[in-house]
Amino acid sequence: MTALTPAIWGTTYLVTTELLPPDRPLLAAVLRALPAGLLLVAITRCLPRGIWWWRALVLGALNIGVFFALLFVGAYRLPGGVAATVGAVQPLLVALLSAGLLGERLTWRTLLAAVAGVAGVGLLVLRADARLDMLGVAAALGGAAVMAAGVVLSKRWQSPAPLLATTGWQLVAGGVLLVPVALVVEGAPPAALSGANVAGYAYLSLIGAALAYALWFRGLRVLSATKVTFLGLLSPVVATALGWIVLGQELTAAQAFGAVVVLAALAAAQLQPSRPRPAGPRLPVEEPELAGKRA
Repeated sequence: MTALTPAIWGTTYLVTTELLPPDRPLLAAVLRALPAGLLLVAITRCLPRGIWWWRALVLGALNIGVFFALLFVGAYRLPGGVAATVGAVQPLLVALLSAGLLGERLTWRTLLAAVAGVAGVGLLVLRADARLDMLGVAAALGGAAVMAAGVVLSKRWQSPAPLLATTGWQLVAGGVLLVPVALVVEGAPPAALSGANVAGYAYLSLIGAALAYALWFRGLRVLSATKVTFLGLLSPVVATALGWIVLGQELTAAQAFGAVVVLAALAAAQLQPSRPRPAGPRLPVEEPELAGKRA
């Protein structure tokens, strides 16, 4: 179920290029996050309490607001293949943070799988004429780092509220943070939208945010943070496959081999048992079922 999230995120490129207005990525990010978050909050009718006001803001900034903004900078200053390859270091960052903050065992298999994942994504999406821009690379690395921190903190901070409410809080917080950035960088939204534009924004909000993030955060409640983040490597695989099947883009032998490498790295990470290290303090983790009942 958790793997459906990166598969859905892999459709974003196709939807954006075929249905949305050009050159408005931050508007797409706002309309993807904020309406979905408000909808989930309205459905659950549950607001944060106590420390969860600032925790929701921090998680929303890391997982959505700051991440989308850095993703925008990296995407504009780098070719898509370079940005995706740099972003593929996220599983490695999550594995390192999980070892320090969650007590998850860091093994050579995990490290090798993370390196193989980066190499596979590079084969899948990099082009020979790709250029490097240091600010763009820094933004892409920063995006991977803040998302990695958001994943690990989402695992460590087990919310007592229902899953959909917690998801809604983060989407609202991230969307609100993105609104002023979008207005400053891109200006006011277009005066008119076509039917295709509305359909594209609705898909990104309802499916790409509300459903996808709910599945993602559900996965973080029942799986290790490292296993969840390795599933994110499916996004470039799905995006490349859709470009080949739907848009008629060329699929080379190197790209096909890269997809195999990515899937092998993903499988290696999932098959590895995730046991906490015996040494060091153990963090109390509340069972989701009990948390839901108490909420």
